[in-house]
Amino acid sequence: MAESDMPLGELLEHLLGLANASLSFWDLPDDATARLINVSENATYLVEAPGGHKSILRVHRENYHTRRAIECELAWLDALSAESIVTTPGYYTGKNGSVIQEARADGLADPRFLVLFNFVEGEAPDESGDMSAGYENLGAIAAKCHLHAISWDKPEPFERLTWDVDAVFGAYPTWGNWRDAPEVTEDVCDVLERVETTIRERLAAYGKSPERYNLIHADMRLANLLVDDNGTRLIDFDDCGYGWLMYDFAAAISFIEDDPRIPDCKAAWLKGYQSVRSLDPEDLVEIDTFVMLRRMALLAWIGSHIEAPEPQELAPGFAATTARLGKAWLERLS
Repeated sequence: MAESDMPLGELLEHLLGLANASLSFWDLPDDATARLINVSENATYLVEAPGGHKSILRVHRENYHTRRAIECELAWLDALSAESIVTTPGYYTGKNGSVIQEARADGLADPRFLVLFNFVEGEAPDESGDMSAGYENLGAIAAKCHLHAISWDKPEPFERLTWDVDAVFGAYPTWGNWRDAPEVTEDVCDVLERVETTIRERLAAYGKSPERYNLIHADMRLANLLVDDNGTRLIDFDDCGYGWLMYDFAAAISFIEDDPRIPDCKAAWLKGYQSVRSLDPEDLVEIDTFVMLRRMALLAWIGSHIEAPEPQELAPGFAATTARLGKAWLERLS
């Protein structure tokens, strides 16, 4: 059975076995065990031992990133930390001298890449009330990362995903076709076809100069900031790749684009961002275009990952809300 056809529960059983069997690749306590804490593109495990050891094991999705792409991700983490741009998680080197391990499991056709990260202390900013302070901090961090990306002499060959129009709407979209998502009715489709066309036109005009399109985190949400008395750390660079810099704001409001607090969050993010890096008027005008691009990508993601718990929870009403947001955006442009 191909992994893509395997029921999620069965797949996770295989991956849990692989995760625990792989712990011997690193110099860890003999009694360390792994337990699943998140499944999305990858399966992520908390590794613990009774003596107090904690680390984070990422088991990569099959055929999603190449070894070189993962090496490039880790190179950016290293550079950001070394140059004091933002603190990022460290990671372990295996007993064989390699940071990226590769393992197979019975029942799975393809091998998996694995990376073991240091456990990062701290709590994500509270999202239950006023999120402005968190978004101001998020904006400043995004700007620092963008300035670094623009000037960084990237290792060659540099290989990461791209988050452009083709990645969302092209013949081979990274997260699938939004038209295949649940509840994309004829009425929803009619609106979103117009949204897609408008996004394509506007971003073609906006262009891809290095000051607008470069290496981005692509998932810089509050949930990926961990804060404690020692400062703020940015985690989960798995989606980092080439994209429009303002897409990082769109990613920051993933799944909550219709939250009534978003205008205040947007103002706070821009305040934080522009305290570090100035923006052109065109950048400000197109931010909502990137919000719609991201929302359409998320709709496709729900459709292509519907076997997982989070997409199943998000699916009801998501397409209709996307169409409502898209219609309002189109009306603001007219």
